[in-house]
Amino acid sequence: MLWPMIAIVLGFLGLVVLAVPAVRVFVEVRRLSLQVAESSRRISSAAGELEDAATGLAASGEMIRTAGTQS
Repeated sequence: MLWPMIAIVLGFLGLVVLAVPAVRVFVEVRRLSLQVAESSRRISSAAGELEDAATGLAASGEMIRTAGTQS
């Protein structure tokens, strides 16, 4: 009766040993996904700002070009 109980306890301990790293991996993956989402949001915001700046620059360049041809 002792050996089956030891086998059950060792099996349970083996599952605990495997579960602890699995939980740590889950937590780290979740943290990484939040960082990726934040970085994606920042990149989208920066791309929008760059597009706005490029539009303004193109408009001012167009004004300079048309002013130079009219002189």
